[in-house]
Amino acid sequence: MTSLTQSSILLETTIKAVLTKSPEKPATKAVVEALIEQEKTASKLKEPSNFSQFLGTWRLCFITGTQKTRRQIGTALGPGRYLPNWVKIHLSYSSSSAYYQPNLEQYFEVGSVENSVKLGGLKLTLSGPVKFQQKKNILAFDFTRMNVLFFGVKLYDGYIRGGAESEQKFYSDRINKQAFFAYFYIQEKTIAARGKGGGLALWGREN
Repeated sequence: MTSLTQSSILLETTIKAVLTKSPEKPATKAVVEALIEQEKTASKLKEPSNFSQFLGTWRLCFITGTQKTRRQIGTALGPGRYLPNWVKIHLSYSSSSAYYQPNLEQYFEVGSVENSVKLGGLKLTLSGPVKFQQKKNILAFDFTRMNVLFFGVKLYDGYIRGGAESEQKFYSDRINKQAFFAYFYIQEKTIAARGKGGGLALWGREN
């Protein structure tokens, strides 16, 4: 677990401000700089984590653009932005166990993930399997199912994009072929990661 420093205190302050809907939030540039500083620190320390630290529900609070987006707008990183209060995006991890991947001769902790987006009466949830590589704090995932609710009425609930087949081969595929988050900041109430596309994201734990 990352020790508290000036940059980590700023990230914790950011999460608290978002979850309490405070009008006084840290400047986006400062948040981006704090994320980069924590990522650099994590790369030097190389402290492994456990999948159990991610179990629960996390609200997406802050994001930066992907590498493709940053190239298009011609900046080194992108300004970063807070998610508006009226958009609620949650990431929920559950179930932890060990899985041996014979072709790579290593163990992964495995479980499931749900990514839900709520806009007014519409709620869209994507879900699927995950596997966590402790050594590098990389969490690979695949969204294989979708659930759509409109004011509580189920509109769809089932596999998407050949989801059943994707689930069967998910654990045997190599991580570099899959979507993943490389987590570099892991605290009790705050986590941050860089996605495969290069963007940064910051989440706060929901009670």
